[in-house]
Amino acid sequence: MASASQQFNRKDTKFDASGQNRSLDIKIDDFDISFGEKQLIKGASIQLLSGRRYGFVGRNGLGKTTLLKLLSRGHLKIPSHISILHVEQEVVGDQMIALDSVLECDEERNRLLKEEKEINATLSSSPTKTDAGVSTRLSEIYQQLEAMEADKAPAKAAVILAGLGFTPKMQGQTTKEFSGGWRMRLALARALFTKPDLLLLDEPTNMLDMKAIIWLENYLQKWQTTMLVVSHDRMFLNAISTDILYLNNRLIETYRGNYDIFHKTREQRLINQQKEYEAQVQYREHLQVFIDRFRYNANRAASVQSKLKILEKLPPLIAVEKVSTVTFRFPECERLSPPILQLDEVGFYYSKDEVIFNSICVNADMESRICIVGENGAGKTTLLKILQGDLSPTSGICHTHRNLSIGYFSQHHVDQLEMDQTSLEMMAEKFPGNNSELYRNKLGQFGVSGDLVLRPVSSLSGGQKSRVAFAVLCMQNPNFLILDEPTNHLDMETIDALGHALLKFKGGVILVSHDERLIRMICKELWVVQGGTVRTLEGGFEEYKHIVEKELEMNC
Repeated sequence: MASASQQFNRKDTKFDASGQNRSLDIKIDDFDISFGEKQLIKGASIQLLSGRRYGFVGRNGLGKTTLLKLLSRGHLKIPSHISILHVEQEVVGDQMIALDSVLECDEERNRLLKEEKEINATLSSSPTKTDAGVSTRLSEIYQQLEAMEADKAPAKAAVILAGLGFTPKMQGQTTKEFSGGWRMRLALARALFTKPDLLLLDEPTNMLDMKAIIWLENYLQKWQTTMLVVSHDRMFLNAISTDILYLNNRLIETYRGNYDIFHKTREQRLINQQKEYEAQVQYREHLQVFIDRFRYNANRAASVQSKLKILEKLPPLIAVEKVSTVTFRFPECERLSPPILQLDEVGFYYSKDEVIFNSICVNADMESRICIVGENGAGKTTLLKILQGDLSPTSGICHTHRNLSIGYFSQHHVDQLEMDQTSLEMMAEKFPGNNSELYRNKLGQFGVSGDLVLRPVSSLSGGQKSRVAFAVLCMQNPNFLILDEPTNHLDMETIDALGHALLKFKGGVILVSHDERLIRMICKELWVVQGGTVRTLEGGFEEYKHIVEKELEMNC
């Protein structure tokens, strides 16, 4: 979305932006947000109470990210004394080391340290000419630094960086040495260190591995200022949220509790609304039957008129909105006899100075539902490439069944799509010789139907592009799926649809994912990539989470 096209309207604002009211609560009433000619939000109101952690949910493309941007840029009136920080851009790469990049966020500490340094330099150069005012000021600076525990700031910054996956060596590296993903982690570290009055996070788990997500969950549970988080990670929202904001039908509803409580409450509310709607329909029909029956009966004229007036005064009948469901369907596939896919004493390196794997022994079959976990950079994606044959082992053997057909979903799947073509045109080019009905059917199995198939791929949302990529993958009729971060652009309903489709798929599945709900839903086995090895955890995600939390406790 281009910010130049965003519009908003403030009709009624209760708080004074001059800062006269020093409360840290935020209330914005009756506001509209549009993108071009499309109205995203109309007549909505939000109230963010100080110290509460709000999960912000709703289908993709409804305006959640747009609202966060408008809040951070001051387009929606918020008291001026409330500090806001939106983690949306990666840290600029330069010569500053990572730890200093975090420490520089504390402007007051930096200002006092700079003034202390200047005064001490003056005292060193002219010790005999020092006046009482300078000494008094220096004493005040020391008191202020002690009060804010300035000496503990480096340790605090180091703990945050370590939790987000920065080793001691990485904390001493310059920011220009990091990739975009690590610079986004650095931006998150800076926000956590700064502790603004209102912290805005947009899909913070997308940039993190599972270990860092578990650390972040634990860290944010103790967060003391207000937080608003857009996330499609249901388990993450369950762990950190005290409240849920739900964007639907251009309005925002507030629910107390975490995501599961919100989901249960909303489901019950919809059931009650449907019952009320059906009762109203029945009541109207009852009135109409009486009116139609006695319309021309003179003895009943007064009663008919009375019923007509009742019918006229009833409020408009509004049906309960039916939320469209998302379905995924993977193709039927041939059953293969084991062994299907096996690594025997496999080693791999890009250079002999940096060995990635040593003596890996793992195997998968048609029943496999395996999730690969491990810290970023440990070799998860490299392992996937070895499994599917894109990389050859430098030692050991990779056994694959002669009839094995692997469907690979890359986390960079967008790079594989033709942006200037429609999804229908792209399917015809990649898989020529079939009629358009077949292509439409395959796209429709992943929720890409109607006019969507005729739109350029570049105009589709991230989630829609992912669905197109799944459809392309399934045109190859795979009997084994290898999925690398398949949930990054999907909303919760679509992630659930993916999970249910994977459960029904008759072939094997290996995936790399940081979505705890998806892992718990489908995976029977975890492969942990760490220290050049791959070990199997048959206890599943619960065992892995217990190991990670124990490690985090030891490192604290």
